[in-house]
Amino acid sequence: MAARNLLLSYYGDDLTGSTDVMEALELGGVPTVLFMRQPDPSLLARFSHCRAIGLAGTSRSETPQWMEENLTPAFEWLKGLGAALCHYKICSTFDSSPAVGNIGRAIEIGRRIFGQSSVPMVVGAPQLKRYTAFGNLFAAFRGAYFRIDRHPVMSRHPVTPMNEADLLVHLSRQTSLSSGLIDLATLQADDLAQTVDRLLQDKDVVLFDVDSRETQKRVGEQLWRIHGTGHGFVVGSSGAEYALLAEWAAKGIVSGHATFAPPGPVDRLAVVSGSVSPTTEKQIRHALAHGFDGVDMDAMRLVSESAGEAIEQAVAAGLASLANGRSVILYTALGPQADRGVEIDRIEGARNTLGRALGTILRRLIAEQKLKRAVIAGGDTSSHALGQLAIDALTVRMPLPQSPGSPLCVAHGGGAIDGLEIALKGGQVGTDAYFETIRLGS
Repeated sequence: MAARNLLLSYYGDDLTGSTDVMEALELGGVPTVLFMRQPDPSLLARFSHCRAIGLAGTSRSETPQWMEENLTPAFEWLKGLGAALCHYKICSTFDSSPAVGNIGRAIEIGRRIFGQSSVPMVVGAPQLKRYTAFGNLFAAFRGAYFRIDRHPVMSRHPVTPMNEADLLVHLSRQTSLSSGLIDLATLQADDLAQTVDRLLQDKDVVLFDVDSRETQKRVGEQLWRIHGTGHGFVVGSSGAEYALLAEWAAKGIVSGHATFAPPGPVDRLAVVSGSVSPTTEKQIRHALAHGFDGVDMDAMRLVSESAGEAIEQAVAAGLASLANGRSVILYTALGPQADRGVEIDRIEGARNTLGRALGTILRRLIAEQKLKRAVIAGGDTSSHALGQLAIDALTVRMPLPQSPGSPLCVAHGGGAIDGLEIALKGGQVGTDAYFETIRLGS
């Protein structure tokens, strides 16, 4: 595999995050494939032209014990690919906790598998309007910027609310590993490389600030410099890719840009949504006001003993709209005020069950109406829903510069799924017109 000259392998802690990385790499001129599970040799050979290989996961919504059992073989497989770097991709909002999506545990496993004493970490990504300054994370919401612990959405996340903006303090609640910071002032210093090397010797985790394209470029220079000194396992958001791409382009390793022809419109689009985000709420309301039909589904019924009946009713409603030539959105919530999370969490594994139910509904709609394009909304939802579609791999069909992190992809698999165009949208991602933009394919 090393003969392929792979630049990067990565594990995405959820599906939307995994496609976020793929989009960044493709825009930077790096052909990339994202596998839904470890591929067999014949499937891997179909994508021999790719210089980056991803593996989609669900660790953002899993326990530390699950991580130990599942990240260990995943990291071992990724290490065996022989890429120059391996990236454990986390959400750019860093939302995590000791019990769910524990980033510290993932770092511990990665250090062990890659035999790496210190792990560099990059979270800031100006392209996504995420910034780190002196270790604190800031994120945009509707044109304003908030420290993450004061963010209108992420400070109130239904599973992993962010109540601490200092990322190394937040991380310290998840691991006993020591940590250090390359802050904005240090990034401007003449002795940056020496400071980075010293901190990598002294600390188990080293966070790099990123607050602009300029500091991102400097971070990329350091990541590429240190990868050859035994620091090829990296943790962070897609900000790591954006930083590296700037360095790769400067060194002529990649072209630095790629072009994509818009696929054009489809007559009908099916969307399933398990997101409770106010961003997704606005997108659903916008779509309903612009010609989409809506099907309001009861989340509790979809995880109860009557789930089969609820799924059939949702499928019937969706098919009726599609048969009449209309696009349809089937959703379990319209914003955080409709969140049933407290009730759902009383049932063990119910969130995963809900995602699988939405995937089952979408699979039926695609098959019975021979749809060419579809959307799954919600980060955790996407990871579990897509598993019901029997997709082997994804590649990028069309990036969305106005909504970075949520590209239109092409599915590779068997039967009617092969060639399906599908977008996986995280809760906080996209403009109000996101669903209509996907339908129009431009």
